[in-house]
Amino acid sequence: MHKGSKYILLVILVLLLVLIRAYENVLFYDPYLSFFKNDYLYIDSPRREVAKLVGFTSLRYVLNSVVSLGIFYVLFGDKDILKFSVYLYGISYVFLLIPFLYFVINPRQEDYYFFFNIRRFLIQPIGIIVLLPAFYYYKLNR
Repeated sequence: MHKGSKYILLVILVLLLVLIRAYENVLFYDPYLSFFKNDYLYIDSPRREVAKLVGFTSLRYVLNSVVSLGIFYVLFGDKDILKFSVYLYGISYVFLLIPFLYFVINPRQEDYYFFFNIRRFLIQPIGIIVLLPAFYYYKLNR
């Protein structure tokens, strides 16, 4: 891939991540967005539609993951890194969704902080922050 087009594509992909975050209130159903902006440790869990919440949270996870995979491919151009990332994102989704469902179905105030962090891993592209330096280091020492 030409260096100039690589940079342009990288900027577009990063902008997509920014747009997903910027329009989260419009694109996704998530009553916890406003809940966690308030003093959530002292208020009850908001009313929610569990299936709708899980569906939109999953959609957001998939969108962030696909864009992150695109960034990995543009930066490294390595299909093995891409395959490993797909497996890692898939396994992470399953392992994060289980406690997420538990906390959505059984909300307790003492679990809000843990739920907040599980939810954060599902709705924000945190995986790219961890994997990008790891893959860069891997490429340097290969």
